[in-house]
Amino acid sequence: MFSVLQRSAGITIGGSLALAVLCSTASLMRGQLISRPVPPTDAVERGQKQFVIQCGGCHGADARGEDNGLDLVRSVIVLDDEQGSLIGPVLRKGFPNDGMPAFNLSDAQIQDLAAFLRERTQAAINRNAYPLQNLLTGNAKDGEAFFNGAGRCNTCHSATGDLAGLASRFQPAQLQTRFLYPRGGRGGQGKPTAVTVTPRTGRTVSGTLEFIDDFTVGLRDAEGYYRSFSRDSVKVDVRDPLAAHVQLLKQYTDKNMRDVLSYLVTLK
Repeated sequence: MFSVLQRSAGITIGGSLALAVLCSTASLMRGQLISRPVPPTDAVERGQKQFVIQCGGCHGADARGEDNGLDLVRSVIVLDDEQGSLIGPVLRKGFPNDGMPAFNLSDAQIQDLAAFLRERTQAAINRNAYPLQNLLTGNAKDGEAFFNGAGRCNTCHSATGDLAGLASRFQPAQLQTRFLYPRGGRGGQGKPTAVTVTPRTGRTVSGTLEFIDDFTVGLRDAEGYYRSFSRDSVKVDVRDPLAAHVQLLKQYTDKNMRDVLSYLVTLK
């Protein structure tokens, strides 16, 4: 149901979309997980059943995404939604040109879906908010193995290069934030995000991404000019240099996070 194509090299808009518009800018817009009340359990359970049947094939039973669908937990629209106020219009309108039909859902069905997605965002907060006294409970050796193995962190970073002396510059809580959410940890600095826009007719335009939401994409081209395009008339290919970190958020287990942090604090 909720489809958009995303790969580690960035995000390519196209294919079957459904609720995709809810999440197509999640990583770029950097939606903030804010603690909010969780809806009643019965509404969450109804929404979960509906979500699994209609959306789970692409986005997983927990809304964290699968190979063909994005993680909805960090969707800007999902995070800002209140009882279906934002996701409802998207579902009912649809985007037929992009393969997303309009869904004939009742107010109650939309509110139940919104309840389930709200519960998912709050669960993410609880997962990532470790008490400070429990941060360093991992195994540094296992963290080093993950860093150089399954996590493939060493393909971009080096313990004796860019990360040398890291632990002498940052406290454990800061280190955790920086490796889990490096965009925020860098204060938005680092390599710019590149984007290529291909209109249905006319030439392809590439540049540095300046703005993107569900309806518009803006870039600054090689000559320094700002250009904007309506998303419904172009193909957008975003190449995010931090995409690997976004993908790792789906891969990390709690143990992985604790182990990697315990390893990073040894880099003094």
